[in-house]
Amino acid sequence: MANETINGKPVTEEQIVAWAAEAEAGYDVAALKKRGRGRPGRGAQPSQVVALRLTADEIAMLDARAEREGKSRSEVIREALTA
Repeated sequence: MANETINGKPVTEEQIVAWAAEAEAGYDVAALKKRGRGRPGRGAQPSQVVALRLTADEIAMLDARAEREGKSRSEVIREALTA
């Protein structure tokens, strides 16, 4: 193995053996399906991703406000739309 890492941490031979043993023992499919995939929903209806083009200055202002308010870019944009 050529110095493989996951999240910057080296993957050891022991970890690979443990993963293989876990896979060979089988997985609880029902438990895996419960976890779901992707980000959690924002309401009863499915949401859509919308592409938005912003200038460098607009992004800087957006990021500054998000940082100041402890929010994500998306949260700031959604709040602005609601207002």
